Formats: sequence, structure tokens, C-alpha cells
Amino acid sequence: MLHRSAVEAVIRAGLAEDAPWGDLTSDLAIPAVAQATATLTSRESGVLCGEEVIRTGFAVADPALQVTLHVADGDPLEPGTAVATVSGPARPLLTAERTVLNLVQRMSGIATTTARYVAAVEAAVAEVERANKLPAGTITRTRVCDTRKTTPGLRVLEKYAVTCGGGHNHRFGLSDAVMLKDNHLAVLTAGGASLPRAMRELRRSMPHTACMEVEVDRLDQIEDVLAGGADVVMLDNFSRADLISGVAMIDGRAAVEASGGITLETIGSVAATGVDVISVGALTHSVRSLDLGLDIAVA
Repeated sequence: MLHRSAVEAVIRAGLAEDAPWGDLTSDLAIPAVAQATATLTSRESGVLCGEEVIRTGFAVADPALQVTLHVADGDPLEPGTAVATVSGPARPLLTAERTVLNLVQRMSGIATTTARYVAAVEAAVAEVERANKLPAGTITRTRVCDTRKTTPGLRVLEKYAVTCGGGHNHRFGLSDAVMLKDNHLAVLTAGGASLPRAMRELRRSMPHTACMEVEVDRLDQIEDVLAGGADVVMLDNFSRADLISGVAMIDGRAAVEASGGITLETIGSVAATGVDVISVGALTHSVRSLDLGLDIAVA
């Protein structure tokens, strides 16, 4: 769910950045009474994300601008698909155009990329079912998740875009869960301190609603992490063979997450190892914005 207040804060910051003292071109070249109608159109195939950005972006620029949406978040787009129509005063329409487009194009790019990763996982799991002559749906689908590798200030939009592509969100931020990564473990175990004991001490201070995830990068770390009571074990940069071994070692005692350098080409084989979650930083840090255009109808 994307709340208008969060979107409005991003839009206002974007407009303040783009037109801090007004839109010099539109203010001078466009008559104050001029009206216009523009259509937001997809120029390539993908998945839409950004309904609320379109609505809020133009409303913040001028409440007199009227927005009609023709597709919804998560809907597929093809070249030429009309996404929305915007009508009203021409000056604020032109002023808000780039801020709205930049955000919606990026969000749609994230949703499109995520949908491709999700499809690759579903295909790999379905193949395992076929190979083992299992009914479709027998194997729980591995979740494709994002990470905290997001654009500062845009995390709420980018994580929402992942869900529009069929993915799931990892923790939103540092306040949401205990997640012990390699640097945390290096400090905790300095001087030969026992990791299981340190984890159990930590558990006593945690809110009862929080979970504990621990990152490991070797198979021989797993038993200590389980002994410490980890809810989730992240297998970071494991080979496929070690992922299979790690899943077998954990054997349902904790949820298993795979992470580290996972690509669209490799995610299917990772999913087939039986991990519960695959986190992919590339969903937000390496996407290409979807090509959308806003064109004013010429009378």
C-alpha cells in the first residue's frame, strides 16, 4: 500500500528541486489562461507502477489539473498503451511533467524487472515439479525480495514498485528486524567470543515481535547460527552446490534466504535448490527506467 502522504513528500521535494523559483520557461512563454490535455503513454512493454504518483504529482502542481487513469498498478503495458490523461491549466502541467515522469518511469522499470525475476522463479519451480511428477503447486514458490539498496529518499516508492511486479519486501529499514551481517558478526565474536551465546543474549533484549536473521558465507557457520536461535539464515554468495547442502543442513529449523550476485540468468537455478527467499539488490539498484512519454494534444 502506497500512502498519499508519503508520495506527496517525494513530489514536493522533486518539484522544489526542479523549479525552486518557478518554471521560467512556462511562466514566460505560456499564457496564464492556457489550457491543455496531455496523454501519458507507454513506449515499450513492461509493468505499470505509479498510479498515486501520477494523481498526486499533478494535484500538488495545481489542484485544477484533472487526471484520468486508464490502467492500474501491476497491469501490463505495451507500446502505445494509454496510461493516463491529464487536463487543465497548461503551466502547472508542464512544470510537473518531468518530476512525475522520472518517478513513474523508475517505478515501472523496477516493477518490470521484478516481474521478470518472479517469472524465472516460477518457471524453475514448475520444472522441478514436472521432473518429479508432482502436481502443480506442490512446491511452495520461493519469494523474490528486494534489499535496502534503494535510492535515498525514494525507498517507499521503490519497495512498493517491487510488490507491483509480484515480488516481496525485505525489511523496510534498520528499525524493522535484527539482521546480523558479516561486520556485526566480526564485532560480536572479536576475541573468540561465542556466537551462539552472543545471539541468545541479544534475543533477550529484542521485542517479542521482531525476528533475527543472520548472514553466513560458509557452511561451517550454520550450526552455530542455528544454535543461537536464528529465525532466518542468509546464505550469502554460496555456490549452487553449497546452497543445496545449506538447505539440507538447516532442514526446516529456520527459513533460508539466498543472496549475493543473483541475476535473471541464475535465479531459476537458485530457486530450485529449495531456498525460501531470494533477495536481489538489482531489483532496485540496477534497473533501467521504463520509457513513458507525456504528449500534449495539438488542436
